[in-house]
This record gives sequence, C-alpha cells and structure tokens, in this order.
Amino acid sequence: MKNNQYYKNSALDALRGNWPVAVAATIVYVLIGGICTAPSTASQYGVLFISSPEAAILVGGFPVIVTLLFLAPMQVGYYNAFKKLHQEGNSDLVGNIFTLGFKGWGRIVLGQFLLGIFVFLWSLLLLIPGIVKAYAYAMTPYILVDRPDLSANQAINLSCKMMSGHKFDLFYLQLSFIGWAILCLFTLGIGFLWLLPYYATAQAAFYQDVKSEYEMSGIGAGIAA
Repeated sequence: MKNNQYYKNSALDALRGNWPVAVAATIVYVLIGGICTAPSTASQYGVLFISSPEAAILVGGFPVIVTLLFLAPMQVGYYNAFKKLHQEGNSDLVGNIFTLGFKGWGRIVLGQFLLGIFVFLWSLLLLIPGIVKAYAYAMTPYILVDRPDLSANQAINLSCKMMSGHKFDLFYLQLSFIGWAILCLFTLGIGFLWLLPYYATAQAAFYQDVKSEYEMSGIGAGIAA
C-alpha cells in the first residue's frame, strides 16, 4: 500500500485544471443534499402538531425515505465521479454524479440501506464494532458501480475482504484531512467546496490502491475497472 502523501499528490494531480468543475459539482451535491434533508427539520416540528400516532410516524419517516431514495445514490455518484476523474481524467463530474449514482438505482439504494442497517446493528453491541464495520464497508459505493454483476450484499462482502488489514489505513487518511477541515470552519464552511473534492479524489486513489493489491493477491482477480 502507498502512503497518504501519494494519495494526496495523486488527487491534486487529477484536480489540476479541474478545480472549477470540481467545485461546481460539489455545490450541486451540497444543494441537492440540503433539499433532501430539509424535510427532516420540517417534519420534526410537524410531528409535534399531529395527534394521530400513525400520521406522526409517516411524517417522521418521510425524511428517511427521501434520504435513502435520492441522497444515497447522489453520494455514491459523487464519490464515483471523482474516481472516474482520478482514474480516467473524465471531468464531466456533474453528469457523472447522476449517471453513476442512479444507474442501477434500486441496487445502489439497497446497498446503502443494508450498509446503514449493518452498521447500526453492530453499533448496538458497542460503538467500536460499529466503527470498525463502517470502515470495512467503506469501499462498497465504489464496488456497486464497478461491479454491476454483484448483488448489493455481495458488494458489501467484497468490500470487507478488500479492506481486511486496511481499515486503519483509511482512518489515517481521513485523519490527515482534519487540519484542513478545521481551517474550513473559519471560512464559514466555504472552504469545504474545495476540501470535499480533494478528499473524494484522494479516497478514490486509496480505493484504486486497495483494489490493485486485492487483485494482485490472486483472490480478487477480475475486478472490473
């Protein structure tokens, strides 16, 4: 496995000359994310004024459904768009967010739903097992796009195999961005429009490295690019 500096430098190389479109794609992603999560706040207040328990449950659960059906594919599309930029130099980031996130929409929604359920169930035991499993499942969004031949559950299992021995590597990569994240807070969050593409591309480089090592091991030969 390569080191964090390699992933970061590789990300910056891919983003060179593509920062405007990367920021634009992030704005689109954040705006749609805000639209998807806005009903959550409204429903929290709405439930207070609903006397029917059944109606309250329906209104309270609406944001969860919206998030799962629309925001989950957007998240998958966002990270895979930057993977495509890193891997192929494809700078159609906005288009790829929708193309990659919503192609095979039902399977992607199911995959993200299962991820949430599995992490939640592991977290019921203790917080630490839930965190460990979250890192084990972290490559699933990429695999769902790379391997349309796999079911959602198979993609999750493949992520676990690929991340065996590399969960701390991903944690360490994320930790290396903490300083930048703190600085972004002083820009009233505007800096995140640059930090999110930077991290997404660095994580794409990490995925390519993990995937290559898994393939070279002979266990994962034939993973589609």
